[in-house]
Amino acid sequence: MCPWNRFAPPSDEPDFQRVRHGLDDADLVDLFGWTEAEFNTRLRGSAIRRIGYERWSRNLAVGLGNAAHDPAIVAALRARADDRSPLVREHVGWALARQKGKNPLSYTE
Repeated sequence: MCPWNRFAPPSDEPDFQRVRHGLDDADLVDLFGWTEAEFNTRLRGSAIRRIGYERWSRNLAVGLGNAAHDPAIVAALRARADDRSPLVREHVGWALARQKGKNPLSYTE
């Protein structure tokens, strides 16, 4: 906690509410499925939007790679395996390898 505002009361200002963009209980697979247009629309006014869609997607791929094995995660990653961004493709490949390492019997390649 920041020492400057440690004793500040919580604000009722809507812009400071943690649920403002609906990310407090979001599913990574759902977020990873957003198009760039959805990203821009849903995160309008959010500091997260500053990182851009490409880095957002990269970060989500890393999160999905680190998650427990789940066929839905594997399907979401495979759907973006040919992403137009080399950065995203690289991290999707890494995430798929991580998922495969957690459950190698579920892969038929």
